[in-house]
Amino acid sequence: MKHKVNAAFQVIPRSKDKNTYELVDVAIDVISKSGIKYRVCPFETVLEGDYNEIMALIKKVQEVLYENGTETMLSYIKIQSAADRDVTIEDKMKKYD
Repeated sequence: MKHKVNAAFQVIPRSKDKNTYELVDVAIDVISKSGIKYRVCPFETVLEGDYNEIMALIKKVQEVLYENGTETMLSYIKIQSAADRDVTIEDKMKKYD
């Protein structure tokens, strides 16, 4: 894909020893340091950019969560793409900001 995509990424990490929200904060920290444009929402984080870079970031988030005590996790990904243009967060959100 040659155009930017949006991916809605929700991760639900589980651990006997750590709070789920603390682990979600770890995930958001990895995303914030990635350089990929993102927007945190109540149930998921929306990522904007190159498809391959976003998928690599999602993999990294999962790996870092396991390194930080996650025992199991559920991950949900929704991807919006277009053949002839970039897909941006602003296209969907500008009327609400």
